[in-house]
Amino acid sequence: MEVELTARQVRIPKALRQQAEEGMNRIARILGKTTSASVTFKVQRHLHIAELTVNARMHTIAAKGQADSQEAALRAALAHAELQAVRYRDRNLTRKRLPKEEKIAEAPPVTREKKARAQDGDGSQKKVRAAIPAHSFPAKPAVMEPHIVKSADAIAMRPMTVEEAVKEAEFRDKDILVFRNLGGDLFVLHRRRDGQMELVEVP
Repeated sequence: MEVELTARQVRIPKALRQQAEEGMNRIARILGKTTSASVTFKVQRHLHIAELTVNARMHTIAAKGQADSQEAALRAALAHAELQAVRYRDRNLTRKRLPKEEKIAEAPPVTREKKARAQDGDGSQKKVRAAIPAHSFPAKPAVMEPHIVKSADAIAMRPMTVEEAVKEAEFRDKDILVFRNLGGDLFVLHRRRDGQMELVEVP
């Protein structure tokens, strides 16, 4: 897989370039079909920052690493991206292994046997009770109460664009992110079951 490397105000050594390509190939093997990948190196004051993006067929992984050296920042970003790739793969495998809902067979209609008359030894007739089959229907499944977990990380405090919100959600590894754009409008970004991100504008 070809990896696009971008350097901003820094130089990329050959060993670092090879390390980035090996890490991206490892992530691509976890995801399966991967279309493109890019790594950006930059520096802010004394911190080195490595940002990477991997585009799969139906999923995009974005990760960021910060450290005192380029190698350490790249290792942190690769570790975070690899963790996201493993979670996405396991989530897909779990979804595929779920059994299809079994159709509940309808109970056959209750039929009554025809009344038969039997004769006693003295020649008189008596009624014979007919056996009626009894059917048991499956009990209704118990309703589970929702488990509510409060999360302060799901709200972005600063305004951002949609692209920044997607990267922020991937970086925080959150399925839901509430944020405002530069114009002050409120949006909710959440990940659907198929892995795609959906944007909801709050009126």
